[in-house]
Amino acid sequence: MSEPVASSVAPREVYTPSSLTRFVRDLLEDALPLVWVEGEISNFAKPASGHLYFTLKDGGAQIRCAMFKPRSTWLRFKPADGMHVLARVRVSLYEARGEFQLIVDSLEQAGEGALQRAFEQLKTKLATEGLFDAQLKRALPRFPRRIGVVTSPTGAAIRDVLSVLRRRYPLAEIEVLPVPVQGREAPPAIVAALRAASGAKRHDVLLLTRGGGSLEDLWAFNDESVARAIRASTIPVVSAVGHEIDFTIADFAADLRAPTPSAAAELLVPDALEILRTLARERQRLAQRMQRSLESRTQRLDHLLARLNAQRPQARLARADERLQALRQRFVHRFDASLERALARSHHARARLLAQHPVALLARITERAQTARERLRLGAQRAIERRAARLGELARTLHAVSPLATLDRGYAILLERDSGQVVRSTTQARPGIALRVRLADGEIGARVDDT
Repeated sequence: MSEPVASSVAPREVYTPSSLTRFVRDLLEDALPLVWVEGEISNFAKPASGHLYFTLKDGGAQIRCAMFKPRSTWLRFKPADGMHVLARVRVSLYEARGEFQLIVDSLEQAGEGALQRAFEQLKTKLATEGLFDAQLKRALPRFPRRIGVVTSPTGAAIRDVLSVLRRRYPLAEIEVLPVPVQGREAPPAIVAALRAASGAKRHDVLLLTRGGGSLEDLWAFNDESVARAIRASTIPVVSAVGHEIDFTIADFAADLRAPTPSAAAELLVPDALEILRTLARERQRLAQRMQRSLESRTQRLDHLLARLNAQRPQARLARADERLQALRQRFVHRFDASLERALARSHHARARLLAQHPVALLARITERAQTARERLRLGAQRAIERRAARLGELARTLHAVSPLATLDRGYAILLERDSGQVVRSTTQARPGIALRVRLADGEIGARVDDT
């Protein structure tokens, strides 16, 4: 009886669906590191769990994707079907269904990443050249007379800027230099406007501004030619592009960066109310100085009169006469010739003394003192009149730009009777609310019937 032949067939390695999908998942995750995938979103879903589920596709294939919390809460935009995105992903396998999928680590709009890299490269290049150095920044004028605003004439930014400038400093003349602020034609138009304004030298300061938007919307202000035109301008340039969190190359190149257009307008001009308060303080100081000056001059005049009275010319004359009598007694005892010569000298001295009599000298001094007092009085009066006239001119100028002057022309200001707030919109004027109507010559009560 022959012996059985041993089988040479190797034992089978049998997988279950779970073990096989787990094995394939491990192979994929170990073999592929984090990779970047670009495609279009479809089948987007955001359940209550906060995770994101969607499909990335192109013209030839599609892959299921999942982005789990908390990474899904860190996105700076809202994903939606049809949006073109760039995803940093980890390749994996969904074991429950045996489906190939991508675990998304980060997600950004396609093109934004490239734009951000271009922004950083240009920023580094210009900073290396010294274009952003603080030593190049020019000081803004304290009281600008003419302001040039380089922006779109129809955007929200110009409305905000004009509103703030007219409220804070109506004396400034605002000139809008219209340019497109988005698209390919925007950078050359902005450069041309800056160069024209710099050459004309009509403005004291320039404001380059626009409202908020995406990185692509603001890209005209990241153009290298715009940054160089800002630095080449002979006029200080303030940049206010987008919202507070937005930064552009123009912001770094400008002499001053403002977080918003409204904030830029507040930085450009002083507050008219503060100027009025300063003028009032200066007027009070001037009046006090004039009062002190008049008091000082009056005291000086009184001091001069006291010194004049202290000299007493009559006493000096009496002492001189006594000395003359003593000399005369001495001369009597001399021989006749000497007496005659002495008498002749005495008469001559007496004649000279009478010519310079202290009474006449006192009269002349008194007359000069009266003339000096009158000149002082007239000079002080004219100085007060000139300063009063100057203050009157300043008061009329301030009144011309005061809100009260607007009321004289027939306008009125509506205020809530209880809170005293100014009614600026119909949304504040609820039916039945009590109002105070401020006119040029007083106030009247009113109540809202309808809006």
